[in-house]
Amino acid sequence: MNPQLEAIRDQQKQSWNKFSSGWKKWDELTMEFLRPMGDSIIRHISPSGNHHVLDIAAGTGEPGLTIAAMIPDGRVTITDLSEHMLEIAAGNAAERSVHNVEIKACDVCQLPFADNSFDAISCRFGFMFFPDMQMAADEMTRVLKPGGRIATSVWNVPDKNFWITAIMGVIQKNLELPPPPPGAPGMFRCSRPGLLRELFEKAGLSGISETETTSVMKSGTTERYWEMMNDIGAPIVAALSKADDAMRQKIKEEVFAELNRKFPGKEVHIDASALVVCAQK
Repeated sequence: MNPQLEAIRDQQKQSWNKFSSGWKKWDELTMEFLRPMGDSIIRHISPSGNHHVLDIAAGTGEPGLTIAAMIPDGRVTITDLSEHMLEIAAGNAAERSVHNVEIKACDVCQLPFADNSFDAISCRFGFMFFPDMQMAADEMTRVLKPGGRIATSVWNVPDKNFWITAIMGVIQKNLELPPPPPGAPGMFRCSRPGLLRELFEKAGLSGISETETTSVMKSGTTERYWEMMNDIGAPIVAALSKADDAMRQKIKEEVFAELNRKFPGKEVHIDASALVVCAQK
């Protein structure tokens, strides 16, 4: 990996470690929110028996822990770039008495596993942030056994994900942030239909399918939504750090107004959409 990509990886590792406490605080809400995508991934890879499954970019442990509970005679290797996120995953595994897991911090672009090691691979919301997505796809293919399946989820287009655009749209309008460089890691980097298909085909995978999966973020109140997004959203915090107190208050009030217009007198339950892509080696 070239120095520029290594710098991106190291910055992301630092960021995820920094925000791990927020993800722990909101783990129950965020895992409920992301569960439909994890369930779709699990259906596509069909773990069973004594399968050995690799869960990449697992964060606080999902869907790896759910998979491990499904295959008591098998095992799951849970990985992430962030050691602090994996500490939460280990705590979640102990709390749920899930013991057939190995937890390992590593870089998806340099997986520390032998060729043909795993029966299946899951990766929920990781690809958008990998410095080199093709290298990641190649590495996943290398460690997957022939006949094994891989499934991943990525965020769909912004118009279908008001849960994030509700706040980032207001921030962008008020701060006029420069757009990221083309192809830079980010939430909607993989939203173009067919992008992951191209990566997987180039990696040598076949039988590729792409489907939409939807979910709902049940934040309950505008205040709870604002607090959660500021606890877990590194891009949000980074953007707001460029604003003074008056501007931050203005942005907060406008976000609340947006949510109140969409959910007048109702609980804040915001739709989300992801693409789930599956392939076979």
